Formats: sequence, C-alpha cells, structure tokens
Amino acid sequence: MFLLNTWYVACKADEIPQDKPLGRTICNERIAFYRGPQGIAAVEDFCPHRGAPLSLGFVCEGKLICGYHGLEMGCEGKTIAMPGQRVRGFPEIRSFPVVERYGFVWVWPGRKEEADPGLIPELYWADNPQWAYGGGYYHIKASHLLMIDNLMDLTHETYVHASSIGQKEIDETPCVTKVDGDHVTTSRFMEGLPEAPPFWRMALRGNGLPDDQPVDRWQICHFEPPSHVMIEVGVALAGHGGHGAPADKKVSSIVVDFITPETETTHHYFWGMARQFKPQDAALTASIREGQGKVFSEDTEVLELQQENLIRWPDRKLLMLNIDAGGVQSRRVIERLLTREQAEAV
Repeated sequence: MFLLNTWYVACKADEIPQDKPLGRTICNERIAFYRGPQGIAAVEDFCPHRGAPLSLGFVCEGKLICGYHGLEMGCEGKTIAMPGQRVRGFPEIRSFPVVERYGFVWVWPGRKEEADPGLIPELYWADNPQWAYGGGYYHIKASHLLMIDNLMDLTHETYVHASSIGQKEIDETPCVTKVDGDHVTTSRFMEGLPEAPPFWRMALRGNGLPDDQPVDRWQICHFEPPSHVMIEVGVALAGHGGHGAPADKKVSSIVVDFITPETETTHHYFWGMARQFKPQDAALTASIREGQGKVFSEDTEVLELQQENLIRWPDRKLLMLNIDAGGVQSRRVIERLLTREQAEAV
C-alpha cells in the first residue's frame, strides 16, 4: 500500500520535547520518537516486556524509559536495563533511521540499510534568511492519495475556497500536466484577472502593493514521491510579466505540502508557505499562516467526507477528467515505484 524505502516527514522538530517521547503511526507502523544522547531516535512503539506503548513513558538524560515498569530502551531497539531484572535475553524491537533537518523530523520506514540522508529533498528556502516560512499540521481522516489528488488539481478552489483564494477564472483556464520521470507538474496561468481573491489581496497589501488592480496569477503544482507536493503560487500586477514579473510588482510563494500516510484511510498533513517578500515581517508571516490554515481546514472537511463516501460505496467507479490529470499521473508514479519496490523485496 505504501512506499517504504523513502523519507517521510514524521513531525515538526518542536513536537518532540526533551523529556517526553512522541508516539506517531507512519505507514501503519507505530513509532516512538524521542531525543536520545546522539539526537532524535525512533523505535517501535512496543515495550518487549508487556507490550505497553513506549510513547507513554518518559525520557531521562537521553534514555527512553517505559512508563509501565521502568524498562530502559536503547536507540537501536535493544533493552539496556530494567529495575531488578537481567535484560540480556530480552528480544529486540525495531528501530528506524531518522534525520532532523529543516525544522522537520524525517523517518525512513523501509529497509534500514538503504536509508540515505542524501535522498531527503533539498528545501533551498528553509535555511535562507531571504525567505520566511510559516506552517502547521493537520491530522486528516482520509487517504493520503486523496490529498495528493486535491493538491494536484486546484480547480476546486473556485468552489471549496470561494471566500479566500477561489475565483471563477481558475476553472475557466485550462491546465497543462507534464511528467518527467518521477516528477509530475500541473500548471495554470491566468492573465488579466479583474482583481485578486481575498487572500492574495491581503498578501499584496502586505508587500506594499495596491490590491484593487488587475493581476496575472499562476499555479504550478509539483509532485515528487513518495507524497510531497510543492506549489508555486502568486499574483503580479497585470502587464509586468506574470510569473516572471520583477519582485516589486508581485507577491509569490511556495505552498509546502508534506503528506505522510498514517493508515490506508488517514494521514498526517504538514502544510506551510515559504515566501521571499518581506521575510523579516513576523506579523505578515502570522497573518499568512492564519489565512492558509483556514483554507486547508476547508480541504480537510471535504476530504474526510469524501473518504466516508468511498468507504460506504467501495464499488463505485470514479470519473477521470482532464482536470484530474495531475493526480492521476502522480498515482501512476507511486504505483510504478511500489511495483518496483515489491519486486526488489522478493
């Protein structure tokens, strides 16, 4: 069901305190994340003594302690100690490769020997003072594939997000989908719109630009496996080159979407926006984050109800229209990589 020999975002780095583990299910694997002596570690969320979740325990001096009987677990899944007991014969539990980078914790749920930190996607904006980033997290009761479909087809903005980023010109403008290896791109360019929608009018004001003039608008959605979607979005004052307009004539950003499967019908959604205009303006970052959070909460409601319907009517065939091409091609990439991964495991 899931690609395993790959890196997923497990959590934001600040979700893991010094003294408590974090329990999270990734690709149907229950994992306890904690800050060990050499950095963040991840082990199966299962105490080999009585099966209690290790995530219910605590961390003391970098050691993960089971909250049931005090068993001390090592970073590699070997029991180190337990009060009043010899632990040499205790069975090992599984450990997982993890890397803390760009403010996120990345986990590799597949074969440990294949985990290469060099395969973590490069986020050129993350450590760059010329960029600002604000984001959040939602737990969503829907398949991660439905979220990929959603983000690779922004036609729904006209209807789901009518009060924030939607406008009729989106579904009136055709999109173009291209596939280059494992990279799927869906692009839509809109020229000479009478005005920007509310969210982008707010962004124009934040960058010191008028919000009542015609604009050119663009949406360029990029899918990369296993389930990452980055979307170049923005508006420019009309007549200045649209996507290629100079910085003082536009507001542009990258919508960041890390979609991590939890189970077949639930996922972790790490969303955010990276921007290159007024990066030091913390109030603007907070305002954009608040607006974006409301937009994604609207997606959440639709996707969760969609998932309920698909469970209720599992045999109904869904239509595949031209606007669905981005999601369809992204799923094909995942299916191809799944087939290859499963063949290599035999």
